[in-house]
Amino acid sequence: MAFAPLDPVLHNQLRLGVVSLLVAAEEADFNFLLEKTGATRGNLSVQITKLKDAGYIRVEKSFKDNYPNTSCSLTPQGLSAFERYVKAIKEYLGK
Repeated sequence: MAFAPLDPVLHNQLRLGVVSLLVAAEEADFNFLLEKTGATRGNLSVQITKLKDAGYIRVEKSFKDNYPNTSCSLTPQGLSAFERYVKAIKEYLGK
């Protein structure tokens, strides 16, 4: 039996964590993702950019109470990629 290839964009702990959080929350700001993932600001920023460049998330920058606010949400392409990734992992596990 041949295993399905794993999406290299999602096959990273932090990027997978961000997408998983967005599947549940639909939209989240940078500070929420920072708190939930335990990542550093720099690393989270880099991984968000990679997800955005892949078309998996939408990033909107605005101001909230006079402070910059970055908000992320999952795109339909990102949700589809996540579902394929989960399906592939289940196949690896024989489930």
